[in-house]
Amino acid sequence: MEYSIAIILIALLQFIFFTGRAGFSRGKYDIKAPKTVGNERWERIFRIQQNTMEQLVIFIPSTLIFSIYVSATWVVLPGILFIVGRHIYSRLYLQSPENRGPGMVLSFFSNIALVIGGLIGVALKLLG
Repeated sequence: MEYSIAIILIALLQFIFFTGRAGFSRGKYDIKAPKTVGNERWERIFRIQQNTMEQLVIFIPSTLIFSIYVSATWVVLPGILFIVGRHIYSRLYLQSPENRGPGMVLSFFSNIALVIGGLIGVALKLLG
């Protein structure tokens, strides 16, 4: 279980970084709250933060479920791939939003693996 908690905490640190970058960039690009538009670079930074939050809603509970019902060790693989995927997504989205696909796919499929794996693990427990 410690692996899943560590992975979640690392993902949350990454999200804190994305959130801080969005917040500090408001001043840099003169985007006064509550505005969320006005500078394309800032909008990209904001979308990275928002999209990561959307993915964390799936990632956090599915990581815990996978850890409990499938493997407290193997959860590391999709967990690390998710974090790496978010990093790749962030870098590519900042360069060119059209090229964000590889990072999005990596984190999306990590979430799919965690959800389906967790669902199978729970089903097997219920049937066993």
